[in-house]
Amino acid sequence: MHRRPAFSERVIPFTAGDGMRLRLVNVRGPAPPTRAPVLLVHGAGVRSGVFRAPVPANIVDALVARGHDVWLEDWRASIDVPPNPWTLDQAAKYDHPAAVRAVLAETGADRIKAIIHCQGSTSFMMSACAGLVPQVDTIITNAVSLHTLVPAWSRAKLRYAVPVASRFLSYLDPSWGDRPPPGAASVITGLVKAAHRECASTVCKLVSFTYGSGFPALWRHENLGEDTHDAWLPREFGPVPLTFFRQMDRCVRRGHLVAYRHLEGLPDDYTAQEPRTDARVVFLAGELNRCFLPDSQRLSHAFFSRHQPGRHALHILPGYSHLDVFFGERAHRDVFPLIIDELAGTPARHRGDR
Repeated sequence: MHRRPAFSERVIPFTAGDGMRLRLVNVRGPAPPTRAPVLLVHGAGVRSGVFRAPVPANIVDALVARGHDVWLEDWRASIDVPPNPWTLDQAAKYDHPAAVRAVLAETGADRIKAIIHCQGSTSFMMSACAGLVPQVDTIITNAVSLHTLVPAWSRAKLRYAVPVASRFLSYLDPSWGDRPPPGAASVITGLVKAAHRECASTVCKLVSFTYGSGFPALWRHENLGEDTHDAWLPREFGPVPLTFFRQMDRCVRRGHLVAYRHLEGLPDDYTAQEPRTDARVVFLAGELNRCFLPDSQRLSHAFFSRHQPGRHALHILPGYSHLDVFFGERAHRDVFPLIIDELAGTPARHRGDR
C-alpha cells in the first residue's frame, strides 16, 4: 500500500432541500489552505471516498498539496447514505445546491470550484443549467455532462433488461460479489460470472454489467494497481436504484438529459434552453470509456460553446476509460496536472485535445 499524506478531516452534516440528511467531508493538510474551496462530487453507487484511492497520489492529495480547501460531497446516491430510490432531478434540486451553500457557510468564500464525475456530473450540471449553483465559477466534469451516448450493448440493457429486472428487484448491487442474495440477484450474478472472464473479481465483473459495456467497462486493468483492484475496489461499490436506470433509459433514447418527473425550478429538457450559469466548464473524457462514449462530452462542450464561444475546454484523455481517470496508478502524472491547471485558470494544452 502507498503511504498516505498526514491530512486532517472533519465530517460536516448538511440537510438537502427535501430534508434528507447528507454529509460533506473536509480534507486539509498541515498548512491552512491558500486557494479556493473545491467540491468533489462522486458518481452513482459509490461514495466520496472514491476520490481517495490507494494510489501513489490521488486527486485529494494533489488538490491539498496545491493549497485548495477540499470538500467531498456524499449526496443521496452515496453508499454511505441509506438506500433510497433517488433520481438525478432530486439530486439536482435538493442535494448539490445545499452542499454548495454549506461549503460557503463553512469557509466564508463567495465562490467555489467543483470537480464532478459521472452521475454526480449529470445531476450537478442539471443544477448549474437550472441556475441553482451560481456560486460555482469553475466546473471540471468527467465522462458525461448533458449528453448521454452509450455503447449499443448498454442501450439494449437499459431498454430490455431494466424493465425485466424492475419486476424482481429495486436495486442492482455490484457488492453482491460471490455471495448474492437468493432469487434474481443470484441469477444475474451467475450470468455475469459466466460471461465475464477478464479477471477473478466478481465485483469488477458486476460493475461492468451494471454500468457499461466492456471487459471491464469502467477502467482499464492495465491502469490499476493490485491494491486498488483487488483490495480497495470491492468495498467501494453498493446499491443503485432502478429508478436511476429508468431515467437513464429515457435520457439515452433522447441523447441528452431529460427529467424523470417534473420538479419545480428544473427544466424538463436540459438542452432546450441556454445554460443558466456563468461557470467555465472543462469537459474530460477517457478516450476508451465504455460507460459513456467520449462523444458525450464532445457534444456537451459544443453545446456550451455555442452559447459562450471560446470560454470552455475539452480534453480527451488517451489510454483512459471512466474511473481510472481518478484512480489509475499514473493519473497523478497524466491527468491531475491538467485538472490543477484548469482550476487555476491557466488552461493547459493536452495531447488528447480535440
